[in-house]
Amino acid sequence: MPERRPRAAWRRQPEPSASRGPARPSDQPSVVQATLYRDGRKVSSPDTLAETFRQLREHPDGMAWIGLHRPSETELHSLAAEFDLHELAVEDALEAHQRPKLERYGDTLFVVLRAARYLDAPEEVDFGELHVFVGRDFVITVRHAEAPDLSAVRRRMEDNPALLALGPEAVLYAILDAVVDGYLPVVAGVQNDIDEIETEVFGGDPAVSRRIYELSREMVEFQRATRPLVGMLHGLMAGFAKYGTDEELQRYLRDVADHVTHTSERVDGFRQALTEILTVNATLVTQQQNAEMRALAEAGFEQNEEIKKISAWAAILFAPTLVGTIYGMNFEQMPELSWNLGYPFAVGLMGVVCVSLYVIFKRRDWL
Repeated sequence: MPERRPRAAWRRQPEPSASRGPARPSDQPSVVQATLYRDGRKVSSPDTLAETFRQLREHPDGMAWIGLHRPSETELHSLAAEFDLHELAVEDALEAHQRPKLERYGDTLFVVLRAARYLDAPEEVDFGELHVFVGRDFVITVRHAEAPDLSAVRRRMEDNPALLALGPEAVLYAILDAVVDGYLPVVAGVQNDIDEIETEVFGGDPAVSRRIYELSREMVEFQRATRPLVGMLHGLMAGFAKYGTDEELQRYLRDVADHVTHTSERVDGFRQALTEILTVNATLVTQQQNAEMRALAEAGFEQNEEIKKISAWAAILFAPTLVGTIYGMNFEQMPELSWNLGYPFAVGLMGVVCVSLYVIFKRRDWL
């Protein structure tokens, strides 16, 4: 392994302002674990960054793996000064909310990854952000969320000294592999959600539109996490010859690239499927609304027919009532009262009016 280069003083000094990243509880240490390795074997686990720096200087043929969780500006500036990290990369690591990317600053790689995990209880996809600095003799991971859990990655590498002996690039591969493998349960969970949504759509569940919209938004975030990884890994593979990457490690990275491509294609398919489901749901909702409007119109028509019948019979019954009311008035000077044919005439008049009205309403289909 080449001799360890001296550290250059970083150009920016720590500022007294608070960290711009997410707040970290004061009782929770930001340094999750700092470990020194030599020839793929664990040498020590210093308690502080200063002790880590000191031991690494004493063992120039070793490698430091430092894991941080929501570090402060002071801690990142200390690492930047010790390992000559570029100020733009440090600024990105402090602010978080970065897109997945891979950038090279001299001998140091700066990688931003978006991890994902599926939460069964709320049926949601939770996204985390991970920044990785990879140098000739160090790996620094900066997490801004609970995911991904890198403890399993560290144990895997420590259980495989031959792979760990390949150096920081092997650690980067293991981190990439863990992040990509973490996408598989998310893909399975989303596939199950889409199957349930299809059942709800054709079952007429009115709340399914909201669920489709929320899952579509998660798939947009999932695309932003997976799609850039394809280009990032192809960029790494393009530099195999230039940077002398071990052949075994090349095969591992190609395998990760294949998994990322497959996952990205699945996510693209999910988004397209959700768009089609949303269209089908809108069509079904429109058809249901049209059916309801048609049912209301038919009910209104039937009510109108009933009202016409009632009105027609009311008019028929009103005619004799009117005649009877006139004859029932207590006036002494009414010629019809003294007329011998007055009663039969009144009854006949009632009958003629009722029959006439019945015929008229019948011809107009009111009865």
